[in-house]
Amino acid sequence: MAMQAVEIERMIREAFPEATVEIKDLAGDGNHYAATVVAEAFRGISRVKQHQMVYAALKGKMDGPAGELHALALTTRAPAAQKEEG
Repeated sequence: MAMQAVEIERMIREAFPEATVEIKDLAGDGNHYAATVVAEAFRGISRVKQHQMVYAALKGKMDGPAGELHALALTTRAPAAQKEEG
């Protein structure tokens, strides 16, 4: 069963409420998506750990061949550091 982009976004936003989340359907089939997640929670954390955090937010939707989500290309990062004026 295919998963809708709005559902992926909802699950990620539940785990990272402050995040900027962008989801793109890459193939138009509801199974191949790209997600960009920018969250302060990622600051100082390795990219591998960031991706693991997003996968955990999807609560098993990508697990195994029976998963609802077949492929998710992830881009994760912390927001750009704000420069202080002074």
